[in-house]
Amino acid sequence: MKNTLFIFFQYIIPQKLLSRFAGCVAEYSAPWFKNRLIHWFIKRYNVDMSIAENSSPSSYKHFNDFFIRPLAEGQRPIDDAQDSIVCPADGCISQLGKIKDGRVFQAKEQDYSLQELIGGSEALAIPFKNGQFATVYLSPKDYHRVHMPIAGTLRQMLHVPGDLFSVNETTANSVPRLFGRNERVVCLFDTELGSMAVILVGAMIVASIETPWAGLITPLKKQVRSWSYPSINNPSIKSPSGKIDSIDTTPFSPIQLQKGEEMGRFKLGSTAIILFGDNVMDWDENLKAQSSVMMGQAMGKFNG
Repeated sequence: MKNTLFIFFQYIIPQKLLSRFAGCVAEYSAPWFKNRLIHWFIKRYNVDMSIAENSSPSSYKHFNDFFIRPLAEGQRPIDDAQDSIVCPADGCISQLGKIKDGRVFQAKEQDYSLQELIGGSEALAIPFKNGQFATVYLSPKDYHRVHMPIAGTLRQMLHVPGDLFSVNETTANSVPRLFGRNERVVCLFDTELGSMAVILVGAMIVASIETPWAGLITPLKKQVRSWSYPSINNPSIKSPSGKIDSIDTTPFSPIQLQKGEEMGRFKLGSTAIILFGDNVMDWDENLKAQSSVMMGQAMGKFNG
C-alpha cells in the first residue's frame, strides 16, 4: 500500500515545478539555512565526509556546492588494466546485461525501447541494438560526479526532455519505461570499442545536469536538442558554447576524455546508463542487480 501511494503521488504532483523549486532551495546561500540543511542531510543519509576533498560541511557555499563535492585525492583509484571498463559512479547496479533486439531490461516484467532512451533516433540506436548496458543508481549519500568508463572522443550530445519520476528500486519496478521517459542527457563517444553512450538520467527534485564542456544543461524547450562536436577526423565542426540556445562560431579541438575523467554531474542524484555495442565487451560476472559499486573499479573488460 505504501509503495502504491508513493507511485501514485509521483503521477499527480507537478514534477518539474517541484524539481525547479528544489533547485532554487539548493542554491540558497544564507548560512543559517544552508548549514542546517547540509548537516541534516549528512545525518539523515549517513554521508561520509572523511573522503571529501573538503570535509567541513559549513564551508560549502550552498547545498548544491556540497552535493557535488569532489573527493579527496586517491579515494577512488582508477583501475589501470588496459582492457578494463570502469564504473562511472558510486552507487549500486540497478540492472546490467544484454540489450535484446533494441529492448533494455528495467526490472521484472519491465523493459523499454533503446531508440526511445537515446532520443528517438533509429540511426543513433543501431550501434547498440544487441549490445550491452549497465544502469548505475546513485543514492543521496553517494558521490555525484560521473566519470568515463573508458577513453573516448565526444561525438554528439542530446538533451531529451521528459518526466521526472524518482529512479529508485520501487519506481523502477512499477513505472513502465521509466528510463525511456525521464528527462536525460545522452552523450555519445567514439572509443576503441566503437560507439559508447553514457546517459545521465534526471529524476524527482534533480534540479540540473552538468557536463564539463557545456556547463549547466537547462530544459528550456520540449523538443529533443542535439549538439555535434569535432572529431579527430573532422575537426572543422563547430561546437556549442555553454549556453544551450547559442552556437559558438569559434572552432576548437575535439573533446577527448581519458578513462576515469569526469564527464558529468548531478545536482541532486539520479542514474547513469552505459551502452556498448555487440560482442565488444563483457561485464564482470560477479556483478548483478543491487551490487554496490564505486567509481573507478573494474566492472567489465574488452572482449578479446
